[in-house]
Amino acid sequence: MNTNKLKAYAPKARIAFMEAVMKRAAVLGIYEDKISEATTQGTDTIIDGRVFTRKQGQQRQQLVNRLKALGGGKEGYNQFINEMAFTWFNRFTAIRFMEVNEYLDHGFRVLSKKADAEFGEGFEILSHATDVADDLGLEKSKVVEMVLAGNKEDQLYNELLLGQCHQLNTIMPFMFEKLDDATELLLPGNLTKSDSILKELINDIPEDNWQEIEVIGWLYQFYISEHKDAVMGKVVKKEDIPAATQLFTPNWIVKYLVQNSLGHQWLSTYPDSELKDKMEYYITPAEQSDEVIAQLKAITPTSIDPEEIRVLDPACGSGHILVEVYEVLREIYLERGYRLREIPELILAKNIYGLDIDDRAAQMAAFAVLMKAREDDKRIFSRDIKLNIHSIQSTENLNINQLWADLDLDGNKQSGSIGDLFAEPQFDFNEVSAENKVYFDLLRYLKGQFIDAKNLGSLIEVDSQHLESLTVLQEKLAVKAQGSEVTTREAAQTLLPIVEQAAILARQYDVVVANPPYLGAKGLNSGLKDYAKEKYPTSKFDLFSLFMERSFSLLQENGLNAMIVMESWMFLSSFEKFREQLLDNHTIMNLLHMPYSGRGRTSLGINFGTSAYVIANYSSKDYQAKYDNLHFDEIDSNGIPLTFPQESRVFTPLSVSKLKLIPSSPIVFWINDSIRNLFRKPKISDFFDVREGLGTRDDEKFLRRFWEVSKLKTSEIKNEKKWIRTDKSGPFRKWYGNADFIMNWENDGYEIKNFRNPDGSLKSRPQNTQYFFKNAVSWNKVGSGETAFRYRDSSWGFNDAAPSLFGDEQDLRNVHALLCSPLYKYLIKIQGGTLNVTTGVIKSLPYIQDIDLTSLSKEAHSIVKDDWDCQECSWDFKGIQLLSNPTNRVSFDYKAMRLKQNSSVSKLHDIENTINMMISNNLSLGEEIISEVKPERLTLFGNESYVFNNSDSYLREGLFKSYTISTFVSFAIGCAMGRFSLGREGLVYADSGNSGFKELVAEGAYKTFPADDDGIVPIASEEWLFEDDASTRFREFVKTVWGEEHLSENLEFVADSLCLDAIKPKKNESSMDTIRRYFSTQFYKDHLKTYKKRPIYWLFSSGKEKAFECLVYLHRYNESTLARMRTEYVTPLMGKMEAQHKLQSELEQSASSTVEKKRLQKEIKSIEKKQAELRTFDEELKHLAEMKISIDLDDGVKVNYGKFANLLHDVKGIHGKKPDPIK
Repeated sequence: MNTNKLKAYAPKARIAFMEAVMKRAAVLGIYEDKISEATTQGTDTIIDGRVFTRKQGQQRQQLVNRLKALGGGKEGYNQFINEMAFTWFNRFTAIRFMEVNEYLDHGFRVLSKKADAEFGEGFEILSHATDVADDLGLEKSKVVEMVLAGNKEDQLYNELLLGQCHQLNTIMPFMFEKLDDATELLLPGNLTKSDSILKELINDIPEDNWQEIEVIGWLYQFYISEHKDAVMGKVVKKEDIPAATQLFTPNWIVKYLVQNSLGHQWLSTYPDSELKDKMEYYITPAEQSDEVIAQLKAITPTSIDPEEIRVLDPACGSGHILVEVYEVLREIYLERGYRLREIPELILAKNIYGLDIDDRAAQMAAFAVLMKAREDDKRIFSRDIKLNIHSIQSTENLNINQLWADLDLDGNKQSGSIGDLFAEPQFDFNEVSAENKVYFDLLRYLKGQFIDAKNLGSLIEVDSQHLESLTVLQEKLAVKAQGSEVTTREAAQTLLPIVEQAAILARQYDVVVANPPYLGAKGLNSGLKDYAKEKYPTSKFDLFSLFMERSFSLLQENGLNAMIVMESWMFLSSFEKFREQLLDNHTIMNLLHMPYSGRGRTSLGINFGTSAYVIANYSSKDYQAKYDNLHFDEIDSNGIPLTFPQESRVFTPLSVSKLKLIPSSPIVFWINDSIRNLFRKPKISDFFDVREGLGTRDDEKFLRRFWEVSKLKTSEIKNEKKWIRTDKSGPFRKWYGNADFIMNWENDGYEIKNFRNPDGSLKSRPQNTQYFFKNAVSWNKVGSGETAFRYRDSSWGFNDAAPSLFGDEQDLRNVHALLCSPLYKYLIKIQGGTLNVTTGVIKSLPYIQDIDLTSLSKEAHSIVKDDWDCQECSWDFKGIQLLSNPTNRVSFDYKAMRLKQNSSVSKLHDIENTINMMISNNLSLGEEIISEVKPERLTLFGNESYVFNNSDSYLREGLFKSYTISTFVSFAIGCAMGRFSLGREGLVYADSGNSGFKELVAEGAYKTFPADDDGIVPIASEEWLFEDDASTRFREFVKTVWGEEHLSENLEFVADSLCLDAIKPKKNESSMDTIRRYFSTQFYKDHLKTYKKRPIYWLFSSGKEKAFECLVYLHRYNESTLARMRTEYVTPLMGKMEAQHKLQSELEQSASSTVEKKRLQKEIKSIEKKQAELRTFDEELKHLAEMKISIDLDDGVKVNYGKFANLLHDVKGIHGKKPDPIK
């Protein structure tokens, strides 16, 4: 079925139906913010001046009661409107389906004129109103009167439509309520008019779609799609669970599940059955050993009575799976000689069971199954069949004592007495007869079990020991529900659904098949989460896995569980115990894995991997199960497999015992035995200590980037200074890197070790601190990409984001090389290391001892560390590569740098390939595991394929040149600030408050290129503004490094390089103007990126007009900095601007041409805007300068950046919130 038009129609229909219902509710005085008072005058009810009948007033009160039961207010009102709109949407789609398929008894169309007619051509039923009046229970004389009137078409149509709903109530009471149902008051208006909500229903959905019952399910999914989007990503309230979790199952997946469970069971007993040829998605079982064949024979029945087969869908949604169950059962009955006309009733009454927490979904499921039965039995509607498909109801508001008293099973109540559903009963429960006490106790038990039913659904357990009593009680209630005594009848009708759903959950089934709800633990509300922890501790991580586990307890011994679920249970370490429990007690029969690779469509239409499976409720460790993969390029545009099963590959059948060879038992069926047997080797944990790092539980409080604090307060030695280096991992980088963080370890970490919750319990997790300051190999615990392993020396601590393994240095070097290889990447992946690579995953990896990779590992580490240390953000930064051996031209030195970098890339490439080859030769692995190292996996900043991995290869060199020159510009500003120097290696000044800076100047540290006197460097968009702005200082820097002879050429190289990526080129712009534009528009953005939003040069800015901007070096800031900024830069600038304004005004007055005059006027306006902005900035600057604001570098950039109100650029982006106003 092509669902595009359904997808386009249904979300719009939801809005239209809700708006239509809101209009009707408003007519009844029901609004979002109020409920109008209803008054009675004789036989009339008056609401907001409108006159209604008493009956309508009573119906309206039922609606008001429902709204109040939902809590009222905006939220309750929206839920109420949504429910009522959905009710009418369901009814209209049901009638549309029935009229197109000619299932309406009177034979006329209700919503349209004829086959393929457009809306507006009329309604066939209107032309036959008098003919159908009696059938629809209408007063014929009244119908005739409206027909003859000629102007009451809309009123007549409403009567006919409601009559049709009432008539369908006898067939489908679950969807069409009884006569006088209050919802008919909210029937949308103007149904016959051109703006009718029926118009799109008729015109937008081709009639061919209505030929297939799955249209109902697709409409439901698309109808709730916007509601689903609105609640996803949040903790989901119980009323939103249906919208958040409903996902319509494509037809081919439904067939796969049903045919390989129900169909498989039949074929196990009757292997020669013709059923096999009728099941296109059936997978023939693999050949089994003699022992397994004997086991299967012992548990396989020699015959099956079709009437004894029971199949349950515990999350049935709109019933698509149950419809396929019906089709397979029909074939089974036919094969056993049953007549077609008797089969539907047997299937509906005896075989099919369904439950859902969503009332409307369960309605559609029951409707779908009934319509399927109608295909085979034209008289099915007259057979009064009680379907076993129910919406699970809550007992939260039921008073069991009162209901029991009203029920009067012992016959003690006098005829005609009237009970109150919520009043305390005047009844002595000690007088309950012995015969009926079991039912009274049972009802009280059910009250407790189903009190949160709309949240827990089929996860609720009902002890099977109650089944017999439930069956008897169900029969008693069914009789009472048809009785003449009002109170008893109503009590029975209230209790009957509770008993029916309990009976379904107390049974055990031959097959449980479902597409259960998907909702991760983060989305579970507290009720669901607590229930999961208590009842399902190993599967509590997602709603789908809770249903997986629950389904086994709903199965008979040897029954089959078939589901389509998320793939996470197969691999993730959090599901380890669940997997082991499942594999120990059950047997996978077959499994279809549908991974999501980040591109292409998936069969379910979601961007997540899924798996469909059939698992038996018995254990056979050596049963050979069949497995397969289905990738995005193996399905058509509708998500259907191009071939099934995939002929392009055949996976060797696999037993549970082989699956369990791999620690944590991931369901990795595609690996060969040579890989699987690696796990027989000794584990990494046999040779190394693998440890989790320290958890501060407040990294913002205890961690900093090392450049945020004074260098004098950081140390590589334990307990020497307040701050120590700590490994916190980071983005993908192998061998070495991500060495940015420091941690507060003052007094041996006293603050962290004593960081507590308000209740006094320890909040931090100061674990494994005895492993601080030891050589280690660490990795990034969390990440959606590839795991990278890095070696670190003994000058570090480590945090929980960087778990580490410890041992002898030589052994560490060897295991480091192994872990950086494609083989171990593969081994980690198959153990579930996709999102979180825990210590458990690494501990259980095999350790290959008989390969010596030590020297190669050291060399690779050295190459990557040297590359890292050429970045100014490195702890061990010495200088940038571009200036390692300067000549007289930047272009020459850039080429020399690239040659050196390419040499390093080539060396690392050779080393990694050699490591891979040695591993492959040792283990005889194939190319699918060990392949040529790709350039983008060589993690060097000098490797353009790594740095610009996401860009087209032909663009990378240009991007890299622009990137390199921007880092050079940053280094030049660092020299101007005094952080670096051309005369000394590495970090020169990084103390605080400018302390000690003059001494460095006196020592000649900045002799080659003088640092700024005050650590303030203005940024100017025009040359006349400042004599020592950033652009001017940069020009001087280039001149100092490469000389004056080729200065213009060198500046042009810089400008051209910046225009390759950092900024866009501009015609007729000088090189200095380009450089000035870079400083004005892009430099600070690059600085924030380089320093991870913890900048060391702070951009003070007057605002949008950029009247004044300057960079201030964080480590040189002191209490006089703002005053100096004002007196040395802002005040003089105000004078310059005034002079410039005066000059431009004089020029404008004397301008001879109109064009020139307009240009000058525009410039004058620009100056005036800047002057106004600068005056405001100056006032704030003056105020803050007088406050003499001090900063404590230990507090970090994020805290300190927020102390300067609006003077700084992007305060919210760095500080985390908007600046407080100046007081």
